[in-house]
Amino acid sequence: MAVEWQLVVDCADPVALSLFWAQAMEYEPEDNTVLIDRLLAEGLVKEEDLREVDGRKVFATVVAIRHPGDPVDGSTGIGLGRRVLFQVVPESKTVKNRLHVDLKVGAARRADTVRRLEGLGATYVRAVDEPGASHVTMRDPEGNEFDVQ
Repeated sequence: MAVEWQLVVDCADPVALSLFWAQAMEYEPEDNTVLIDRLLAEGLVKEEDLREVDGRKVFATVVAIRHPGDPVDGSTGIGLGRRVLFQVVPESKTVKNRLHVDLKVGAARRADTVRRLEGLGATYVRAVDEPGASHVTMRDPEGNEFDVQ
């Protein structure tokens, strides 16, 4: 039996970075309204633990995005499939990533995708075109490298 997984990204601002990656990957921000309302009512979280995004409350220190075609737990809003979780960590990024995301859009869409991502706050690093590899390396708004293939 395969193991279920999610990608976790350490960052300074999970709300902003999750919104960037939701647009970059064409994923959806999770809507945890039901869970948050329950936790507020039970006194397990406070208003200062939350932020408002697009008229709904989100956790300030941990935010997830999910593939729009995957199922969702109705009692929490948590995605049950392909999911990326962004969490606050106290330290800043200091070295090259050991793990990164490849956005596979194909050669025909690559230039348009790079321009769209730059418009969202990504930074162009370099183009790689060599035998067996053709992609553009970029950095997200917090400096994490990723490739557009």
